Amino acid sequence: MEEPRTPVALESTEPILERAERGSHPLIAFLRELIETALIVLVAMTLVNTATARFRIEGSSMEPTLHDGEYVLISKVSYWFGSPQRGDVVVFRFPHDPSRDFIKRVIGLPGETIAIRDGKVFINGRPLEEPYIRGPMVYTYGPVTLGPGEYFVLGDNRNASNDSHNWGTLPRSAIIGKAWLIYWPPSRWGLIQNPFGREMP
Repeated sequence: MEEPRTPVALESTEPILERAERGSHPLIAFLRELIETALIVLVAMTLVNTATARFRIEGSSMEPTLHDGEYVLISKVSYWFGSPQRGDVVVFRFPHDPSRDFIKRVIGLPGETIAIRDGKVFINGRPLEEPYIRGPMVYTYGPVTLGPGEYFVLGDNRNASNDSHNWGTLPRSAIIGKAWLIYWPPSRWGLIQNPFGREMP
């Protein structure tokens, strides 16, 4: 009678892989990890820079909301799937010199008629209540009706701001993103709120 055969165990590939890894040169393993880490950091930075930007406030045109020397974080993705709303603080390329970036508050939306008189903004004939501004306007403007894709932007320090009442409407294509966070100095850290929420005032 034939003797029963003893089964031969197949060697797992795991020890082979382990031995290969242990046998690799330490410098090569270190360089591989370094390259992988650098690629991860590069991808992360690319995603962050695509979605956000940093902006330094210069001047007093947005006081009392924003002050000279403060740094704010800009969300570029805020308007990828939506439109600027009244009360949003936006950063944009200055229409008359695209190499310069401005920051102002959205006041008028496409299709609305804007006028400024008696120290107040009027939208379609209705006064806009604005408790966040430095003081009432001493100038008059309009009435002007905004076209499609046009916005009317003003600084919160109305009488010391170079804005739509000086140079006209802002095209949607010039808007870079929405300012949403003051991150420097630490004492001023906080979200930049839209005083109107999502409702039409």
